[in-house]
Amino acid sequence: MPPDPASSASSSFVAISGATGLIGSELAARLRARNVRVRRLVRTANPQSPDDIVWDPMRGVLSPTDLEGADAVVHLAGEPLAHRWTDERKRAIRESRVRGTELVARTIAALDRRPRVLLSGSAIGIYGDRGDEPLDEESALGSGFLAGVAREWEAASVAAADAGVRVVLLRTGIVLSPKGGALERLLLPFRLGVGGPIGSGRQWMSWISLDDQVRAMEHALATTGLHGPINLVSPNPVTNAEFAATLGRVLARPALMPVPAFALELAYGEMARATILAGQRVLPKALLRTEFTFAHPTLDDALRFELAQR
Repeated sequence: MPPDPASSASSSFVAISGATGLIGSELAARLRARNVRVRRLVRTANPQSPDDIVWDPMRGVLSPTDLEGADAVVHLAGEPLAHRWTDERKRAIRESRVRGTELVARTIAALDRRPRVLLSGSAIGIYGDRGDEPLDEESALGSGFLAGVAREWEAASVAAADAGVRVVLLRTGIVLSPKGGALERLLLPFRLGVGGPIGSGRQWMSWISLDDQVRAMEHALATTGLHGPINLVSPNPVTNAEFAATLGRVLARPALMPVPAFALELAYGEMARATILAGQRVLPKALLRTEFTFAHPTLDDALRFELAQR
């Protein structure tokens, strides 16, 4: 975690892009609860707080003076994936990640007082669709659109690393929370008793509770020996069929209504094939090596905890 603000310079802060999203908003709330000053990177011309930093990644707008004195920068901003992918949307998905990260990394590198650490977003999609193969941070990278985007996304942080900043690349899996993401979308059909496996049900789902996601990010901020890619996933990935059965059991509802792959492909095309119907069996080797302890290591534990938070 960042240093105790009582012992830090009064101007020290953590800057967060994507701070209104599911993960960023939770991280910001946790840090503020510990009296850590948080400054959000926002794209509106009318920021909600004097601490907000206005930026425009597509136009290359980010003032170095706004990041001067930051203890850490957490960069999570990027266009959402959960839409049908047109050529225009794929371009937005790629450019929002690559150009935004390049801008943050270049700005950090140009500072007189650089932050101790940059946490930069990435995703386990970098491994591609790999079937039953166990994957960790030392595994070969995959192919396909998402893997290609993630490669460029991670490479875009190089200016900060070259300037001596510790860079941690957050290869995030499926983050479980009823407030957003995959779990939020699944809750209604499962509660109505019409949930079930998707496609074959054999695709692996590498998941993490929102609570453990944010705890792992705080761990990455604090652990000076942690750098490069880290997989933010539970040590216990499950198949989609196991996920459906567990969610049904937690909700006390049947989970026997399969969703055919062709229906998803008709609705979402390439996006469905690359995300919902694909899978990665990913393990958090780097986190475990640095003695991070998961609060919710099993899917049953994670679902019960996160649903209770709602």
